[in-house]
Amino acid sequence: MTRNTPPSCENSKPSHLTNKVKHLLVPGVMGITLAIGGLTTAQAQDTLRAGGTPSGIPFTFLDVQTNQITGAMVDVINALGEDMGYEVTVQEAQFNALIPSLTSGRIDIISAAMLKTPARAKVVAFSDDVYPYGEGIIIQNGYPGDITSLQDLEGQVIGAQVGTTYVRQLEESGLFPEIRNYDTLADMMRDVSLGRIIAGVGDAPIMSYQLNEGRFPDLKLAEDYEQQMVGHIGLAVTQDNTELLEEVNASLAKLKDDGTLQAIFEQWGL
Repeated sequence: MTRNTPPSCENSKPSHLTNKVKHLLVPGVMGITLAIGGLTTAQAQDTLRAGGTPSGIPFTFLDVQTNQITGAMVDVINALGEDMGYEVTVQEAQFNALIPSLTSGRIDIISAAMLKTPARAKVVAFSDDVYPYGEGIIIQNGYPGDITSLQDLEGQVIGAQVGTTYVRQLEESGLFPEIRNYDTLADMMRDVSLGRIIAGVGDAPIMSYQLNEGRFPDLKLAEDYEQQMVGHIGLAVTQDNTELLEEVNASLAKLKDDGTLQAIFEQWGL
């Protein structure tokens, strides 16, 4: 398979992993008509269309300098694609649009901070575990009292990101008079900062990364909170695409064994 490697984009991701990110637009079939004898040849390349979100930093997010989706899960899918012999393109979608994009055929695989859950597994087929994951509670620095469980916030107005498992679990708890849904965790964190909601429940690694980057200096994660919704991120394909799932799991095992997967997450501070 012939590969065309674009110029590397600086300052968008860890330098030694740059060669693994290949946002390539690959033509499906290019016909070349030869004058002698009217012979036609075709060159086809297999392309893996992955879906990622623009706001799941550091797993997947939009790099405003390159206008491309980047992040740890982009590095993962590119490393997998390289091992499996695919060229990879990453398409942007909001989190709650990822599964519809997959099942409608607009993308081939989801590579984002998506937890493997029984409900989702009824619709898509998940790969083996990629990264352990759990929720955190974001509050203002001056929040009075300790938060060790959701019960400590009973009766308050809180927030969560639309399309995540946290929304349903918070609703089922019956603890909160109102749960506000947000398109992104940054929007939710902003409302906590402004005092519009008391707390927000979201992906702990993503919120921690944003805090470590100096965003929302007046916020913190509740230190004593004991996670109740821990799971694992997985890549997702359609349920009938068993061939691709087998390829993904085989390559994923190789990346785990040779340390590539660990190196990717460490480079993104995870």
